[in-house]
Amino acid sequence: MPDSITPAFHQSMKLLPTIQSPDDLKRLSIAELQHLAAECRSEVIDLVAQNGGHFASSLGVVELTVALHHVYHSPDDKIVWDVGHQAYVHKLLTGRRERMHTNRQYGGLAGFPKRSESPYDAFGTGHASTSISAAAGMAAARDLAGSGEKVIAVIGDGSMTGGMAFEAMNHLGDLKSDVLVILNDNQMAISPSTGGLKTHLINITLNKTYNRARKFIWNSISLLNNEFGDAAKNAVRKLEDGFKAAFTPGAFFEALGLRYFGPIDGHNMEQLVKALREMQELPHPKLLHVVTTKGKGFKPAEDNQSKWHAHSGGFDTVTGKSLGPAGKPQPPKYQEVFGEALVELALKDSRITAITAAMPSGTSLDLFQNALPNRFYDVGIAEGHAVTFAAGQAVKGFLPVCAIYSTFLQRAYDQLIHDVAQQNLHVVFAIDRAGLVGEDGPTHHGAFDLSYLHAIPNLTVMMPADEQELRDMLYTALYSIDGPVAIRYPRGNGRGIELRKTFMPVESGKGVLLREGSSIALLAAGPLSGAALDVADALEKEGLHVSVANMRFLKPLDTALVEKLAAQATHFAVIEENSVIGGTASAVIDYLNEKRISLPVLKIGIPDRFVTHGSMQDLYRETGMTPEAMTSRIREFYSGRSI
Repeated sequence: MPDSITPAFHQSMKLLPTIQSPDDLKRLSIAELQHLAAECRSEVIDLVAQNGGHFASSLGVVELTVALHHVYHSPDDKIVWDVGHQAYVHKLLTGRRERMHTNRQYGGLAGFPKRSESPYDAFGTGHASTSISAAAGMAAARDLAGSGEKVIAVIGDGSMTGGMAFEAMNHLGDLKSDVLVILNDNQMAISPSTGGLKTHLINITLNKTYNRARKFIWNSISLLNNEFGDAAKNAVRKLEDGFKAAFTPGAFFEALGLRYFGPIDGHNMEQLVKALREMQELPHPKLLHVVTTKGKGFKPAEDNQSKWHAHSGGFDTVTGKSLGPAGKPQPPKYQEVFGEALVELALKDSRITAITAAMPSGTSLDLFQNALPNRFYDVGIAEGHAVTFAAGQAVKGFLPVCAIYSTFLQRAYDQLIHDVAQQNLHVVFAIDRAGLVGEDGPTHHGAFDLSYLHAIPNLTVMMPADEQELRDMLYTALYSIDGPVAIRYPRGNGRGIELRKTFMPVESGKGVLLREGSSIALLAAGPLSGAALDVADALEKEGLHVSVANMRFLKPLDTALVEKLAAQATHFAVIEENSVIGGTASAVIDYLNEKRISLPVLKIGIPDRFVTHGSMQDLYRETGMTPEAMTSRIREFYSGRSI
């Protein structure tokens, strides 16, 4: 391949429209690849400015993505993107450019790699720290089959804080299989990365002595490969190993069985292409350390990487300023209400601590971090560790509050059971993003937490209907309930109600009867109480007498309220933003069966399938959870017709 611009190429020419697949990148020179990267970066900025989406991560890996598809032969070679929120350029280069305007929209492209979407998406992703495990499995299968494709895992330094990544590297070193792990080091996850590994990576990128020596050794090895024998090459490699042991975390990776290379500039196309070609020739596990800048090429994102990790769209592509009318002021988000309430309480109680797994801004625990940094803990992308860490604090009499998204808490299920619930330790779990979350799709919907928490003994589970109940439930969880407590609340804005300055405890295990009737009882879980009242209004106009209850608790279930409603109504309908399997409705049915109360129960919730991505309105329509759809189903259920 030529390494200079071909005579026919001019800087004013557009290369991206000519790229139909990665094969088209093979003919490009280094300068053309760099020009293509600039076009891709501009395209991502325009795309997210209009439609929103993950942003800074994709900007940081533009050159790396172009170089990967230039050197390797996907889809035969397998490129696995950890998390996958940085894969927009990958999608642009793999035949999906014309559909990128549908990214994260209902019926459009997914915001993450998805195997059913393209053969170039080697592995479906959305959660962190999975890429090396998947790549190791692919490589082991390749070796068994006797095929020769290459396997590459691209993982960020934030995802590398997850224990699964280390488990995979440990196994990969034992397999001795040909896998390239690319460590994309931008010192960021969503918020700045934390932990000892981060410190090691920063030290290596700043160590001038090592970098000069590494450059000399790398060039020497390239020369020896061409002109000298094995003995000389081995001598230089031993020198390289000595420098790594003295100055770099390469010794750590190599102790796991991965040859370490780097660091190299992740925005220098020539260095990237050269390094990736050399990696192709090495038939064993190796790690290439690539240093990048999150948000590269868009100054507002470079200056505030956490803020620009993702964006809802509608901003100027140069200044980053929001465009269009400001609109009406929005109510505070549930996460903000939680974060502010926790700070209020912690300022008065030195026993309260706050724990998050790499999501301080995403959970609004950054408010706690700023107010009380000595009692704030970001453990990195390590949800299992976060839960057991909280258990350790609880043993010592502290009041740990562990804030984790519903979909991420799935990764710590054993720790919930074994380390917290079995010991009946007083840990408070703030479960954010419970229910459908919109454009992030099935990897991020909090569709299962009521179901997987339902089975755990000693655990109390609460669901606030509004912001005030969230504040009061947090107070209740800390001071009125022994043992583990979980509070689940949705993504997005609250109802906008006026909040009390004081906290009031919620009576444990008790729901609230909002309306009494004799035909149908609607039992709602948390924020869906408002939608249940709308449904009741519609059914009342048709002559039905409808009860509405805000259950507030899954565990313990308010059995007295259930029995009272069962004595009044002829039909139950349970409404919840959770899987219809194993949630509140299942708990109600179990209790009715136990008491031998014969009453038909309609489950209204998230169907037994993985729900796609799209706006909340689109997803509510798809799942039959709009007020109109719920009214229709309940009407047919009550009349005895098919539902």
